[in-house]
Amino acid sequence: MNTERSHALFTRAQELLPGGVNSPVRAFRSVGGEPFFAQRAEAAYLYDVDGNRYVDYVGSWGPMIAGHAHPQVLDAVAKTMRDGLSFGVPNALEVTMAEAITRIVPSCEMVRMVNSGTEATLSAIRLARGATGRSRIVKFEGCYHGHGDSFLVKAGSGVMTLGLPNSPGVPSALADLTLTLPYNDFEAATKLFDEVGSEIACLIIEPIVGNANCILPRDGYLQHLRALCTQHGALLIFDEVMTGFRVALGGAQQRYGITPDLSTFGKIIGGGMPVGAYGGRRDLMSQIAPAGPIYQAGTLSGNPVAMAAGLATLELIQAPGFHDALERSTHALCDGLEAAAHEAGVAFTTTRAPGMFGLYFREGPVETFEDAKASDTARFNRFFHAMLERGVYLAPSAFEAGFVSSAHGEAEIAHTVAAAREAFAVAKAG
Repeated sequence: MNTERSHALFTRAQELLPGGVNSPVRAFRSVGGEPFFAQRAEAAYLYDVDGNRYVDYVGSWGPMIAGHAHPQVLDAVAKTMRDGLSFGVPNALEVTMAEAITRIVPSCEMVRMVNSGTEATLSAIRLARGATGRSRIVKFEGCYHGHGDSFLVKAGSGVMTLGLPNSPGVPSALADLTLTLPYNDFEAATKLFDEVGSEIACLIIEPIVGNANCILPRDGYLQHLRALCTQHGALLIFDEVMTGFRVALGGAQQRYGITPDLSTFGKIIGGGMPVGAYGGRRDLMSQIAPAGPIYQAGTLSGNPVAMAAGLATLELIQAPGFHDALERSTHALCDGLEAAAHEAGVAFTTTRAPGMFGLYFREGPVETFEDAKASDTARFNRFFHAMLERGVYLAPSAFEAGFVSSAHGEAEIAHTVAAAREAFAVAKAG
């Protein structure tokens, strides 16, 4: 596989960008080697600057649920951008987006658009603290909610990939206000709330953990957290930046029948453009400026081009049977990979929800952060590169979820499984 142009670009990038990238996981530090540079994308495929084609299971880290460069999304963007890229005043599309989100996600009676998932989670935490008058927050080991100071304590994803359990630059005073719990541990959550429940402003959680690969909640766990928050007067925040509109039309809260107080979104509602949102109960959201005293602002929030891309994507995924088909494709992929690993005699298991999956080089099940960390990362790294050489792009980290889109059809899945049969042999051989 020729990578001459990508190598030249990466050499140039390392002189000017920290690590040669603008987001850490892209650098391939965890898996070794150098990243490829994308030239274009279409449907289920990425094409790099050297002309190589890859079946893409990253999907720009989640937004591309309908595949890359979908004609309907591109048409909406082209039509909108002809009228201007940004106005700095309200536009009709942001109202339409708010109407769409509040209709699809009933727990969101009001919503505020922002520019990233990190902005959404930071804003939701500020709102929770302001509304409750409390300062402490609860998060979970291995869950990642963006790079805000309060969240970089026992975070997952890129922080784990780089071997950084915490980040320099986070004041100890802020870290002290962040309490952490092991995901899927009923007793630990009960104990913590019994001890300091009256001091907790909110609990924020990825309902399906997508930043320690992909870990699903145990039966009744999310319901248990909902009950604890209600009992102790803390707000429950679902970080649905990944799961929102993906694992069900109404997100994980619809799939598991939970009503959070606040929710955060991103990715899919931008259709590939930078975007985020947070929303929830009207009495809470009414405390956000200018309606209330809790300040939050953003120059490009509600950007018309991002709104157009997101609305076109939301229209596509509301087609009858969309998420059922997505779930079938996800199961076909994971079942095929598990069968290929079994044939090769490799310890391997998957986790999956509609349009989202995790790969672990260990025997299952994987239900906790400790389970995820027990995966053989060296074997994953060999598998990753073997798959890349065979035209399949997986997340370049053993601690990132993969994504399936509606553009991943039988041909793409068959190619992936065939490539995996060879890649598992490479991974096993070492």
